[in-house]
Amino acid sequence: MILGLDISTSITGWTVADFAGNVIEYGAWDTRKYKDFFDKAEAVSKGVTEIHIQYGGKIKHVYIEQSLQTFRSGFSSAKTLSSLSRFNGIVSWLVYDLFQIKPEYIAATSARKLCGIKIPRGEKAKPVVLKYLLDNQPGFVIEYTRHGNPKPESYDMADSIIIAKAGVACEQKRLES
Repeated sequence: MILGLDISTSITGWTVADFAGNVIEYGAWDTRKYKDFFDKAEAVSKGVTEIHIQYGGKIKHVYIEQSLQTFRSGFSSAKTLSSLSRFNGIVSWLVYDLFQIKPEYIAATSARKLCGIKIPRGEKAKPVVLKYLLDNQPGFVIEYTRHGNPKPESYDMADSIIIAKAGVACEQKRLES
């Protein structure tokens, strides 16, 4: 099995998939209510521990969405990128410490490409990924706000599914070579 993670300081999405690419379970840990960085890490640690208790030795690979590395105008500030990188490192260590598996990192664009998702020019990736999974992933269900918009954790769960499925594709390529 593969554990796919989309790590963020606000909501972290997670997915467990088998080696055939079937999604076994997915979810998200919402840490927006915690203002302290270490409280956020503790909340995610509890979630990772629950996955370890449930799937333990069955998980053989961990794939994590690579954190943003560069500035893009209108997007994240230096402070945000630094905070995200630190949090990504903490969660990576928690996963390694529990599972004794060194996580592998994959860029979101590479993961989407491995899954056959094309983002049309000028469109935002997250809604396209969400629609792709709603149309193509059996059992993928999201909740909506009272205004009919997907709840924020929907996007993180979707991204974690794509990371897990990309991890499956990477492992299949390794077996072929």
